Amino acid sequence: MTTPPPQPTPAELLRSFARTRASLDGEEVTYWWSGDVYSWAPDEPYRRVFGFEGLNVARLVQDAEAGPDAYQLLTREAAFYLDPATREILETWQDQPVVHVWNDPANQKWRPFPVPVTELGGQVCFSLEIPLAYPSPLPVAQYPEHSAGDTYKALELFQFFADRGDLDGPAPSVPATMSWSRMSPWLPWMAQGQRPGGLTFHCRGRKLGSYAEVPERTRAYIAGHRPEFAHAPQEWSEPNETSWTYFRKLNPVR
Repeated sequence: MTTPPPQPTPAELLRSFARTRASLDGEEVTYWWSGDVYSWAPDEPYRRVFGFEGLNVARLVQDAEAGPDAYQLLTREAAFYLDPATREILETWQDQPVVHVWNDPANQKWRPFPVPVTELGGQVCFSLEIPLAYPSPLPVAQYPEHSAGDTYKALELFQFFADRGDLDGPAPSVPATMSWSRMSPWLPWMAQGQRPGGLTFHCRGRKLGSYAEVPERTRAYIAGHRPEFAHAPQEWSEPNETSWTYFRKLNPVR
């Protein structure tokens, strides 16, 4: 009887995922993605309301205080809502100013865990399913036009794909593609209040060779608005920024 190969430990799985998502040598890694945002509401057809394009620039570092198999992922993340037909970056939507995604930081702490893995022939897929539910930074009493509810609820679905041959090699970083979907409430700047319904994001992208491979239009927009988003943070900070906390910063309660 053939003995099955030993299964990787959680630490080994995390190391493989880290090489796919980032780079073990601490070099900056840029992921770029593109897709669309769809609206849904009771008794209404699904509508493609926005195009969507974004990037994440990350640096992976050891989390020495947590042990040799623990990491900190230091990232900034920018993403832009686009006209669904022309794919131009929007500045207004239905007379509302568009608030793009400027998440600084968007950091994570990683500890060994059984990363969900699916073998797809010569490819490996790492899947992350992240349900979110926590008190909204925008309570309805303070933001009646911009808050869907007092609890922020969303579902983030990530898939990262790498070749088994690359993962079996010694390189600190391996080429990868990704997909990302999110179900979320209406965005605060859409001013939909507590209207039933919400948004579904559906995107795909890849790990770039460098930030210089980001489309020129997008790099120019970042350079003209928030040039620090061309690089990952140098050190850990918290709390993370989200579209909801960023909107609150732009519109503080008076």
